[in-house]
Amino acid sequence: MTECSRPTKKFHPLARSSRLASVLRGDGRLTAAADPIEPAPQDECGVFGVWAPGEDVAKLTYYGLYALQHRGQESAGLAVASGHQIVVVKDMGLVSQVFDETTLGPLTGTIAIGHTRYSTTGASCWDNAQPTFRATKWGGLALGHNGNLTNTAELAALLTADSRSDLPASNRNQLDSTNDTSLVTALLAASPAESLQDAALSLLPHLRGAYCLVFMTEKTLYAARDPQGVHPLVLGRLNTGWVVASETCALDIVGASVVRTIEPGEFLAIDASGLSSTRFAEAEPKGCLFEHVYLARPDSSIDADRRVVHQTRVEIGRRLAKEHPVEADLVIPVPESGVPAAIGYARQSGIPFGLGLVKNAYVGRTFIQPSQTIRQLGIRLKLNPLRDIIAGQRLVVVDDSIVRGNTQRALIRMLREAGAAEVHVRISSPPVVWPCFYGIDFATRAELIASGLTVDDVCQSIGADSLGFISLSGLVAATEVPMERLCRACFDGVYPIQIPESRAQEMGLVQPLVASDFQPEIEFSPPSPPAPPIVPSPLSADRTAPSPVAIQALELVREETR
Repeated sequence: MTECSRPTKKFHPLARSSRLASVLRGDGRLTAAADPIEPAPQDECGVFGVWAPGEDVAKLTYYGLYALQHRGQESAGLAVASGHQIVVVKDMGLVSQVFDETTLGPLTGTIAIGHTRYSTTGASCWDNAQPTFRATKWGGLALGHNGNLTNTAELAALLTADSRSDLPASNRNQLDSTNDTSLVTALLAASPAESLQDAALSLLPHLRGAYCLVFMTEKTLYAARDPQGVHPLVLGRLNTGWVVASETCALDIVGASVVRTIEPGEFLAIDASGLSSTRFAEAEPKGCLFEHVYLARPDSSIDADRRVVHQTRVEIGRRLAKEHPVEADLVIPVPESGVPAAIGYARQSGIPFGLGLVKNAYVGRTFIQPSQTIRQLGIRLKLNPLRDIIAGQRLVVVDDSIVRGNTQRALIRMLREAGAAEVHVRISSPPVVWPCFYGIDFATRAELIASGLTVDDVCQSIGADSLGFISLSGLVAATEVPMERLCRACFDGVYPIQIPESRAQEMGLVQPLVASDFQPEIEFSPPSPPAPPIVPSPLSADRTAPSPVAIQALELVREETR
């Protein structure tokens, strides 16, 4: 178990101790999911940054984080720069639990960054909350990160190598937390470069994986996006300054106009002299396909010049109805993520749309483990059926994905108990059969029910009358983004960015390029050519072998049919 202890000495003046009880799960992370059956897939984080002299940047960041709360609910934090110092406030919990008027009132300045976190690297504890902070020769440095790096071992070697003896002792061999964000912050602080911008432009080409970085000194706001642009990052304009954020919905809430998407491989610097843009790597777009299905807010545009996500999801539902029609009386969504696709399915099929499930809006996230009694009630903690609407009806239930199958199994049982005549499940994504290394907390392959099972097997396992997943080609067409510009690894096993060799071997992947011979140097060396895509091995027995969860699901079906 990974353990995190609360530091006795805070590294920033307004850091407060956590007010919330924390419950560790098996891998050392806090259990924050309200669903006692199965937590939904989570993106790692949301980031926000603002440079706006004369504005209340702390409150702008607070509201920006509110808009990005869906991207991370374990911790929240913000940093404010007044021109001569940086103050960081962060804590475990939701944005509304971490900040209040008393906290925000004293935070005055011209620059601020903010962060909401869901952990995929490093334990969920106060130490790993962001923004991170380091004192450097250029002044204070605060940094927030959305994504996940895949070459942390090589990056750590840069920080700890004996050859870096020219660095101040305070910047060597020290990490104040256990995530990749702290590693990037430490590497920037340890750089021998003449300026922080030079340090960033030297380091960024060496980072592998997905990253959207927002960081600042006392006088300058910076932002950077990985060359593949896996997760979204956008630029907005205020009357008095600039805003960067994970999604356009955060720009809307603070009254900023959308300027454009921050390009893959682009580095921005914003200060009193204006905005400057530098390309540190050639763009090789591989945007996360699951952002379109689930992760992004429906009112956001993943690319600033494209339609909002809601319209994409309605189109997904329309195509799903074409691919998997069924005779039924009512289309109902699993709220909230299934609503747009259910609307599209109903429009295309001509089957009436209805709200057959009521969601408890106040469950959201919780740090309190459910009792055994509540756990047995399962999904009712979050959802409850409208019996007079669904009784006697043939239902089409639209959901965004199936990961382990526990939620769908409990939901279908609940609908049948409420009197549903038939339950036909339609999923607005293909089967998830591969884990994600780029910032989404999908289960390992051993936990994915679709890994090694046919659609019919999964259908029997969850107890549905029929089951249909949208095809990968249908999903991609609905996004209006070319297939070659998307990361589909969780669906097809094609990883566009190099992953650790040990994990590739575990999954039966072909690893064309290994970075284990990476040699740290005093100066950051020029970036190496990008690795070719990693593709699944057609000879891998692991690709077709059922996962443990799938085997358990089959056993459950056999048991229930005896």
